[in-house]
Amino acid sequence: MPITDPSSQTNGFIFVRIQGGFHEIRNSIPDVVVVSRLLNATLVIPEIQSTTSSKGISSQFKSFAYLYNEEQFMAALAKDVNIVKTLPKNLKGARRKKEIPVFRLPYSASPYYYLHHVLPVLNKHSVVELVVSDGGCLQAILPPHLEDFQRLRCRVAFHALRFREEVQELATKILQRLRAPGRPFIAFDPGMTRDALAYYGCAELFQDVHTELIQHKRYRMIKRKIVRGKLSVNSMELRVNGSCPLLPEEVGILLRAYGYSWDTIIYVSGGEVFGGQRTLIPLHAMFENVVDRTSLSTGWEFSRIYGREANLIDPKTPPPPVEEEVKHDAWKTAGPRPRPLPPPPARPKSYNIEGWWGWVAESDDEPESTVIELRTNAHKLLWEAIDYMVCVEADVFIPGFDRDGKGHPNFASLVMGHRLYQFASSKTYRPDRREVTKLLEETRDHLYQANHTWLTSLRRHLRRSLLDGLTEASTKSKPLSFLSHPVPECSCLRYDPSETSHNASSPAANSQLHAALGAVNHCPAWMDSEIISRSKDKENEEDLDEDDSLSSGLFFGHSGENHESGGGEINKEEAPMDDQEEEGGD
Repeated sequence: MPITDPSSQTNGFIFVRIQGGFHEIRNSIPDVVVVSRLLNATLVIPEIQSTTSSKGISSQFKSFAYLYNEEQFMAALAKDVNIVKTLPKNLKGARRKKEIPVFRLPYSASPYYYLHHVLPVLNKHSVVELVVSDGGCLQAILPPHLEDFQRLRCRVAFHALRFREEVQELATKILQRLRAPGRPFIAFDPGMTRDALAYYGCAELFQDVHTELIQHKRYRMIKRKIVRGKLSVNSMELRVNGSCPLLPEEVGILLRAYGYSWDTIIYVSGGEVFGGQRTLIPLHAMFENVVDRTSLSTGWEFSRIYGREANLIDPKTPPPPVEEEVKHDAWKTAGPRPRPLPPPPARPKSYNIEGWWGWVAESDDEPESTVIELRTNAHKLLWEAIDYMVCVEADVFIPGFDRDGKGHPNFASLVMGHRLYQFASSKTYRPDRREVTKLLEETRDHLYQANHTWLTSLRRHLRRSLLDGLTEASTKSKPLSFLSHPVPECSCLRYDPSETSHNASSPAANSQLHAALGAVNHCPAWMDSEIISRSKDKENEEDLDEDDSLSSGLFFGHSGENHESGGGEINKEEAPMDDQEEEGGD
């Protein structure tokens, strides 16, 4: 079914509300565009629920425009779908009165569902409201006769969806600051969100109140039938099976064992790293240059992308009640001395119920979100937008986890899909968590004094993950999210000199990659004009500083330090990032 120019005579209007976080919003927008085209309907710019319902954020940027560039979105898809900014006045009034039909869309619905359930209602009422809450409303793999609709998804995700100008400018500045030292950097997305940890039952990876918070979230998921398992599970068994995220410490060990030196730049992404900064302490100990968006930008730069927001009073420090002030004034003007002492201040809460998780010790129910928390949730969209751009452009990307709190592909999966589409041979590690955990358990007692055999096994696994991970993504991730593996439908062959120098891949490796992607067609000329420029020093990215202390398996300490460790040596001809060795080393 080839896509033709959108007709001026459409079947009606589709109004969409998208609920969820950054990756759910980004995964849903291409789906709703394709659904609109499938039904020959006029699409109203989607409404992002987390911004319209958040009190306290700037009115300067609302809903879709809070995150994305509306004008770019409409212009890029003008030949594909009719798009308008708002409903006509009469339909807008009917929606306020809740007089238009509403569909709460299931995850990964089929084209049949829309053509036989939604379309008749649309024809009858000339408008329908669609609510997308699970991060996608159309099946990832469409029938062969709808292949053009898959390509439309790619045009939406990789060309029409551009972040608004202020967000792009700040992300570009952060990229420039990352590349200022003149050497490559690694982007690492931990994927350690509370929802994901609760969904997969990974509570025991943490301690004290954090475990209780994860279990409380899992209980609520079971109650809402999001999770069908038991409340109490063996987190260690799940971790061995690869169901839990790799901890930052484990990712750090992988990278050091693979050959990255202590001064490698590591950019940590993600709007939330559950457990706080203490979970990143081991990573900081292994790498000197662990940075994130906050360390590479200023508060003023972030306030510019937030827009003008009203000052809010922090609920943790409420103003003193009027009654107490009156009592103190009365005491000062009371009769002759001696007088009774003024009332003592309220006793501070015990340490175990302070902080944002204080409700755990007092209540079984989570409190309603405060205005500040709602504002922070909206800000997270902008934080992750910046991280998304940095991760896509990174010289190397490695995920800690690739699933979210509903079992669907997460932020890291979208990044890997975008990198695959934009620079197919870019270095994107896709470690098998089960295999990595097995390797780590084998040397748990001597983890920081690993021997040569163990290092060779781990390095071989990471090398294989560069290509073998593509096959796994096509069988596991793609059926859940097309954008996590948008090939071969959206893949093609193109010559890009910057990509060649950037990845330094051999012809044999490139041929293996093209075979894995199934890319046989040459790209149109317009794609060559949109290639994002890379810095000229990419050819040096493979020159990793691998010294004797690293070769001995000692992951902590600087390259100049002397260590008395007895691990096996790694020869220079076995350097992990040498692509010629990658071709024949296995």
